[in-house]
This record gives sequence, structure tokens and C-alpha cells, in this order.
Amino acid sequence: MSVTFHPREGFAVVEFQTKRLQDEFELAPDGSEIRPLIELGGGSFVHCTLQLQHTSFAVSHRSVDEIWYFIGGEGEVWRRQGGREEVVEVGAGVCLTIPQGTHFQFRNTGGEPLRFLIVTMPPWPGDHEAVGVVGRWKPSSGHR
Repeated sequence: MSVTFHPREGFAVVEFQTKRLQDEFELAPDGSEIRPLIELGGGSFVHCTLQLQHTSFAVSHRSVDEIWYFIGGEGEVWRRQGGREEVVEVGAGVCLTIPQGTHFQFRNTGGEPLRFLIVTMPPWPGDHEAVGVVGRWKPSSGHR
């Protein structure tokens, strides 16, 4: 992120960013494919893919909140926070939150990759952010 201070105007200006989704990905701590898009001071925005018949590792985040918006595929997301626990069906058009400290896991139950967009606030600090927890389902082998 590039920030320029303009003394005449008395404020900092954040440079515009434009980015196209890439084929290359990073492997997330939960085993999903992450394609970084844009980051600003208050948050980051990525594209996430979970391949066919895959189940993520269950994790919890130490310091970030997330909003997920599903754009393709079908799956399920398990979330647990305190005494509250649920499994929700997800697919294109579904939006959900992963508040800080929530235990969560997701799996692909459809016939195509499960794809969604994630806003992370504040920006993702690195893999040390995710803490492994006991999940609802057995994770797929070959991850991590």
C-alpha cells in the first residue's frame, strides 16, 4: 500500500489499487487456496478456493474478524463460539461472518470448487494468526 502525505492539503492520500485475480495461490493454514487481491490499512481482500471433496482444517483466528461472500460451488461452514454452534449450507450469494476467536471449518459438498471472497479486518498478519482447533469433520489429507 502506497501512502503519500500532501502538506498543502494537510492529509495523506492512499494510492489507487487495481489487481486482476491470478492463477497462482498461497496455501492457507486451513488448507484452502488463497489468491490475494487488495490490502488497505483497515483490511485485506482475498479470493478463496476449496477444491472438490476437500474439508479444511479447523482453526480459530487470534486477532482478526472476517466476512465471507460465496460466489460459486456448494458447501458447509461450521462455526462455534462459546456455547453457540452451527453448521450452515453455503453457495453463491451467501454471506457470513467469522468473528475473532470463532472456531470454524468448511467443506466442499458440491460438484465444483467452492469459491468465496474474504474481507479480513485488520489485514491478515500472517500464518501465525490461525490456531488449530478440534473441528466437526475430519480434514482432507494432503493439506498443510
